[in-house]
Amino acid sequence: MPASSGALRLSLLYAVVFTEIGIAMPFLPVWLATLGLDAGVIGLLLALPIATRIVATAPLMGLIDRGLGARRLIVAGSFGVAATYAAMAPASGFGWPALAVLTVLNAVAAAPLVPSIDYLTLAAARRDPRLAYSRIRMAGSIAFLLANLAGGALLAALGGRLAVPILLTGLALIAGFTALLDRTPALAPRRAAGGKGPPLPRRLWLCIGAAAAIQAGHAAIYGFGSIHWTAHGLSATQVGALWATGVLAEIVLFAAAPRLPASWRGPVPLLVLGGAAGILRAVGLYLVGDRMETLVPLQVLHGLTFGATQLGAMEAVSSLSPEGARGRAQGTLSAVNAGIAVTATLASGLIYREAGPLVFLAMAPLSACGVILALAAAQERKRQP
Repeated sequence: MPASSGALRLSLLYAVVFTEIGIAMPFLPVWLATLGLDAGVIGLLLALPIATRIVATAPLMGLIDRGLGARRLIVAGSFGVAATYAAMAPASGFGWPALAVLTVLNAVAAAPLVPSIDYLTLAAARRDPRLAYSRIRMAGSIAFLLANLAGGALLAALGGRLAVPILLTGLALIAGFTALLDRTPALAPRRAAGGKGPPLPRRLWLCIGAAAAIQAGHAAIYGFGSIHWTAHGLSATQVGALWATGVLAEIVLFAAAPRLPASWRGPVPLLVLGGAAGILRAVGLYLVGDRMETLVPLQVLHGLTFGATQLGAMEAVSSLSPEGARGRAQGTLSAVNAGIAVTATLASGLIYREAGPLVFLAMAPLSACGVILALAAAQERKRQP
């Protein structure tokens, strides 16, 4: 199979799944609000998927190590997501508990989607050095950005309270059929004797912890960035432009990453770079995070705080996971990310309520912790080359 064909198929999977995420993240809460639900109930329904991913992702991804193909997980998960989205509109008539049940089922189905595509992409890159994870993953970021920009207009054209669940159902079905019709040969995982895979090495655990801590440092800006900016007089258009700036910076990094020197593309340099940028961004948001001219360069740092950290985590999983445990490693990374992120998000709400912009500075220790863990991983390598 030509490298370009494999990259195109994987890019298409990323694009479809991230288009769905790019619609669901900003517009599903709005749809819930149109149902007349209390803000507390909406908060619960938005927190349930995060909690579910903490519990469900690692066991589901571990099925890959036991012989279940990653594409089968994507197909089953996508059709499960489609079914639960399709059921949400009729279930809303039975009250929020019915929506809560569907939300949990939806989160279980969605939990392995992105980790499974990451698994396939990393496996393809190991088989064929012409492929670069960052360039393929870039398709997801572009699709997410386009979904953010075009989603509002598309939903307005569709009209009605059914537009959001119908659109999300359709996108999930497209993802399922895309994976179902893909006949690219998959690399069969090496099954572990006795059904139990080898333990994840300490160095990988340190890298997973580093990546999760740095990514959790986004909790304040994800949760309260827009609120803080609009409170200081920025328009909705300016806020949208700031978010687009961050995603564009991420895309640029993904495109340029394969051209970086090999010594910069290891997990530790990338994680340290992401963590250092996270510290700088947190301090900057606290000190000068209320003016457009300073917010633009701070948002450009998202290319490092998210992008470099994501690439470092994927490099760690690809290079440090033992055979027979790659699926579990991918799932563990996602679960730890979700666990620390939900804790940081809850803490951010409390801090913002009591201290306003101090919440941004409070994220700096998370990034610093990530840098320390990444450096500890480098020391571990010296002890156990």
